[in-house]
Amino acid sequence: MAHNNSKEKIVYVGDSRVRKGNGFITPPDYTAYPGKSEAFIPNFLLKEWMVGVVVLVGFLVLTIAEPAPLGYPANPTASVIPMPDWYFLFLYQFLKYPYASGDYVVLGTLGIPGVAFGSLLLAPFLDRGKERRFYKRPIASSLMFLSLASIVYLTNFAWTHYQEELKATGQVPEHIQREEEAREKREQGLPTSNAPKQQEVAIVDKDDPAMETYKKATCVSCHAADLKGAAGPALRGVGDKHSKEEIMSIIKEGYNGKMPAMYDTAIGAGVTDEELDHLAEWLAKQKTEQ
Repeated sequence: MAHNNSKEKIVYVGDSRVRKGNGFITPPDYTAYPGKSEAFIPNFLLKEWMVGVVVLVGFLVLTIAEPAPLGYPANPTASVIPMPDWYFLFLYQFLKYPYASGDYVVLGTLGIPGVAFGSLLLAPFLDRGKERRFYKRPIASSLMFLSLASIVYLTNFAWTHYQEELKATGQVPEHIQREEEAREKREQGLPTSNAPKQQEVAIVDKDDPAMETYKKATCVSCHAADLKGAAGPALRGVGDKHSKEEIMSIIKEGYNGKMPAMYDTAIGAGVTDEELDHLAEWLAKQKTEQ
């Protein structure tokens, strides 16, 4: 195409009138704006997810490494000073004041805490200003600092008063006793946890011929070769629950709809009635006290 009778050649490389397709939209690259913003999916969400996974794994390792300690048996005659968890200490101390207890207990338990936590929930809707610098938001910042100071003061006052009461009565909290016992056990090279360890029940007469009958009758498919159970329950200690006659009845008739009758299966595998009788007798000997 030429202009003004010119022989200059013009080549059109694009047409703005053609609409762009609505295909996959690539998230914008924010590398030119470090620290300003980033795509929520997947950039921001992936980082938050990875942090959550690390924290979860840390808790898992902690629970496996140190089992939860068991408390001492409950003693209804013991003299104790009741105390809530640390994150409720400020409310615990607040309820000691005259205007939050007694005739005003409803005000102390529902009124003032309800207004405080309700204001916290409504804060994003009430404070809708664009300013984010705390010194540019005097009302919101003042309320925040006042609330934090009140919580810190009430928590510290409640804990200090609790320590004074312990000294006055000569009591030692249970968690302190557990810590002292754990320290003594650690110095002696003993386990520091009070959690009981499950005692493994040994197989009685492991070399008895009934062990071969047990395998031949296909019992191992459900109860495992070591009698610890697989698809079925463990048979170690089964003699504490069932006698020889009951075990023989279970083999022939099944048990509670959970275990089918295995008599025909055992006979089909070449096991004789005498061997099954001896097997039932051997299983009845599997007791924990031996």
